[in-house]
Amino acid sequence: MQLVTTNPTQYKMVDHDRIVDDTRYVLRVRDMPIDEKPREKLLKYGSSTLSMAELVAVLWGVGTRKEDVLEMSHRVLKEYGERAILYETDPMKLADALMIPKNKAYQLVAGLELGRRYFDKRGERPVFVRTSRQAWQYLSDMGMLNKEQLRGLYLNSRYQLVHEETISVGSLTSNVVHPREVFQPALERGAVAVIIAHNHPSGDVEPTQADLETTSQLRAGGAILGIELLDHLIVTKGGYKSLLENAP
Repeated sequence: MQLVTTNPTQYKMVDHDRIVDDTRYVLRVRDMPIDEKPREKLLKYGSSTLSMAELVAVLWGVGTRKEDVLEMSHRVLKEYGERAILYETDPMKLADALMIPKNKAYQLVAGLELGRRYFDKRGERPVFVRTSRQAWQYLSDMGMLNKEQLRGLYLNSRYQLVHEETISVGSLTSNVVHPREVFQPALERGAVAVIIAHNHPSGDVEPTQADLETTSQLRAGGAILGIELLDHLIVTKGGYKSLLENAP
């Protein structure tokens, strides 16, 4: 299980797993020295030297009239999260959540699917999530997101991760998070337990009333379906809080 580390003061992505904290200083491609432009850099030094944002920029080729391609790729990774975007399969969810053109969302999902199929053939080391802390370590990248996001980890009877899903992007309330959205992936993949997590961009790790109501609603819904809600985590830059471990 790999922990994602970040350095908020560093805007240039040297570590491929590092999340850019501030896109205000990202150079437009046209303003870059020729050897530093993503495509030229790939040609000269190889794909392994490119950051995630640069790889996405190469995949897209061009940006929009309002946004340079590298600016857009940095923003997309920052707002959605690198880990979450790697597992996303719904282009319309990306387009709506990130306000990017549909064709960009199609290209990104298709490119990521190619990578997933390659690694599926190679075989990946199984991930086991048995504790709240392990879940937080796996999802710690959520603490750097500037938009609230709800993710689910779906586990089999051995606590092995069988699926990860970004359930929603935006404010978390019991009115907008329906149990069906949380438990449908579990039913489709035969998962018997779920851990959900959402981030507080404000940095406040304490649960809101909406967080508590949502947790209660989902626990009841899971009990009816025979799928256990193991925990609900709040993730921030400074750490996490388990709502079930700290339940009164």
